[in-house]
Amino acid sequence: MDIFDFLSLIGGLSLFLFGMNVMGQALERRAGSGLRSLLGRMTSKKAAGLLTGLGVTAVIQSSSATTVMVVGFVNSGLMSLKQAINVIMGANIGTTVTAWLLSLAGIDGGSVFVRLLKPSSFTPVLALAGVVLYMFCHSDKKKDTGTILLGFATLMFGMETMSGAVSGLGDAPGFRQLFIMFKNPFLGVLAGAVLTAVIQSSSASVGILQALAVTGQVSYGAAIPIIMGQNIGTCVTALISAVGANKNAKRAALVHLSFNVIGTAVWLTVFCGVRALLAPAVLDESATLLGIAVAHSVFNVLCTALMLPLSGLLEKLVCRLVPDAGRPETRSELDERLLATPPIALERCHAVASDMARCAMGSLYDAVAAIRGYTPELAQKVREAEERADHYEDILGTYLVKLSAGQISGEASSEAAELLKVIGDFERVSDHAVNIVGSMEELGEKELDLSDGAKAEMEVLTAAVEEIAEMALNAFLNRDLEAARQVEPLEQVIDALKETFRTHHIQRLQQQKCSIAAGFVWSDLLTDLERVSDHCSNIAGCVLDAALGNLNVHESVRAIRSDRERFVERYEAYMKKYAPAAV
Repeated sequence: MDIFDFLSLIGGLSLFLFGMNVMGQALERRAGSGLRSLLGRMTSKKAAGLLTGLGVTAVIQSSSATTVMVVGFVNSGLMSLKQAINVIMGANIGTTVTAWLLSLAGIDGGSVFVRLLKPSSFTPVLALAGVVLYMFCHSDKKKDTGTILLGFATLMFGMETMSGAVSGLGDAPGFRQLFIMFKNPFLGVLAGAVLTAVIQSSSASVGILQALAVTGQVSYGAAIPIIMGQNIGTCVTALISAVGANKNAKRAALVHLSFNVIGTAVWLTVFCGVRALLAPAVLDESATLLGIAVAHSVFNVLCTALMLPLSGLLEKLVCRLVPDAGRPETRSELDERLLATPPIALERCHAVASDMARCAMGSLYDAVAAIRGYTPELAQKVREAEERADHYEDILGTYLVKLSAGQISGEASSEAAELLKVIGDFERVSDHAVNIVGSMEELGEKELDLSDGAKAEMEVLTAAVEEIAEMALNAFLNRDLEAARQVEPLEQVIDALKETFRTHHIQRLQQQKCSIAAGFVWSDLLTDLERVSDHCSNIAGCVLDAALGNLNVHESVRAIRSDRERFVERYEAYMKKYAPAAV
């Protein structure tokens, strides 16, 4: 092996790692809602958790990424430690998919059909299709599909380049001696662990082992311990991600390490016993690409079969290793570890935004209750809810900006933009709720009272505002497009009621039925309630935008009004319902 072979090896390794990374990210973006549905199946049942971990890892091609995601879930309180254990075990099986794909390079045969199955034959076709989809298609999904094909083609080309660069090592005595040394199972485990810890991907390290296997000098006796060590090395990523997390997140990372260390210790002992007692000839045979893929899968399945029934004991072990802290720990609503998987991070943003929506609308309902009967307890609840809404807006805004800065699909980018807009409206609703409470406090402090006519009109307006708030909240939480379409006609009615009630108030002032000081407070209440309806209209518009793939709220509102017949029908129905006090 000369300097040029070495340069080819470095280039091939770089292309291999780059292709794997690009393909994994594109698969993740393309899966999108599929990953969200898998997340929804994360239950306490062992089989469901196992299959979830397997499915997610098969999609994103990285058990390390899946485990980091799990650590983020546990740190956010989305998943219990018991659930995390099952998902981590499934991830170890899912990561074997890459080795099976790479084993296609070892296909050998003279027939045309067999030759077409070799990556060197079909990879150029995939690369061409990927370029066409990526460069000439406007759809984000088609572009992601093209990126997947290009990533796979780059990965396989890097694999073949590595294999070609090291093929001459088969006759090198030093290289042969190196793998004879790795027949010592403990050295093999150490080598596999160190290599995987450095590149932080067991899939990639197995691929490198498969590339070296083309030399014919890698025996099964050396390959199997290296594969066992690779499972330990891949735990480094999760352990690093757990730094600064809460105790349960640290336990989840430790579960990954304990699972692989115990599994490796048990099956390495069995392996050493079989080799010492039976000395099977297969251990001295040269490992093939397919054989390494089989060994990788069998080992991970055996580890899972061993540890799955003992998951309860594994949970107790890590709880002893990471004991409960003396003080309660806080949970992170939005864990930055989830940014590595944008579809999951976006789903978490939706969940937190839903909490914010309930909080903001809850503050409004309490503020309306304070209009009907003010108490200091209601005022305190409203102000506490407003502070929580401010907190939600701050963390969601920061998180969504970070998420949007990464490589996400166009659909995900639109969803993030929608959430950024809608959280501002929810926060303003809570601000107006505080203003309403402040107005009621002003009435009490100045010993003012509204006239009977003003109170009757306020009852009508608050009922309309409560209804529009409930419709907007339902539209956002449940993606209810019908509820969203009904918001705008009611918002127009509330605008009309505000103007009518303001005119009535001027008439009461002229008739000296209401004081000027109370009138200022009345005007503030009208303004705050009407602006709440405006924000509800914006929220409904954002829901419609998301459904129509449009980021312009005004266009969505115009689209509702353009359906003149239905709009007028709804408007008149709401006006009939709320107009009596306007007469």
